[in-house]
Amino acid sequence: MKIGAIVQTRMGSTRLPGKVMLDLCGKPVTRHVIERLKNSSFLDEIIIATTTLKRDGVIAEQAEKGGVKWFCGSEDDVLSRYYYAARENALDIVVRITSDCPLIDPGILDDVIDVFVNNNYILVTNAGNDLAQRTFPRGLDVEVFSFNALEDAFNNGQKSYHREHVTPYLYETYPKNIYYFKNDIDYSNYRWTLDTEEDYELISMVYERLYNKYGDGFGMAEILELMKSEPKLGRINAHVQQKQLI
Repeated sequence: MKIGAIVQTRMGSTRLPGKVMLDLCGKPVTRHVIERLKNSSFLDEIIIATTTLKRDGVIAEQAEKGGVKWFCGSEDDVLSRYYYAARENALDIVVRITSDCPLIDPGILDDVIDVFVNNNYILVTNAGNDLAQRTFPRGLDVEVFSFNALEDAFNNGQKSYHREHVTPYLYETYPKNIYYFKNDIDYSNYRWTLDTEEDYELISMVYERLYNKYGDGFGMAEILELMKSEPKLGRINAHVQQKQLI
């Protein structure tokens, strides 16, 4: 059973272009995502899935520097990008990560994978389409599903948002077989994703305070401790509205 994380990433972000190459303590965002994922105990493969556009060549270069695989596919049909990347690398289980999560916690990722491996769900997530089920900060998002489920979505997901966002077809088709992994305490009010200048300001300050001590080894617990000691940090991007799925 081969488990692989596929990280969707491109330079053409609408709200913060080039965000995946922004600097955090001397290293671009993409490299931090790679290094954090390497701390997972479950992942057999890490694949950076970018586009065939020339401007995204720098992302493939970062994947090589980080010692992981990369795949170039459609910019708009992200579902097909995932499918072909997973097929090319013979993945049995796919872990979906987005490049705007430079604070991704490999311990939480492993917990979500563990639930999937030991149960019979179509998809396990700590995020998902139902916001009422979210208990983790936005930016620690993980989705885990089988290659067979991905192939099902690839073959049958016809709507534009099915193709752009990868998993909506699975949520819509198998709502009773989706498992929402939850934290004991609801921290969903925190926004640790990278999509705006305010997000970058916050994440930069988190790295400035924690990276020298932990490298890429700090996770949700350390960030929460920091947020509680400096409440002003959480207010930097508290007003930012998340983009709608459709």
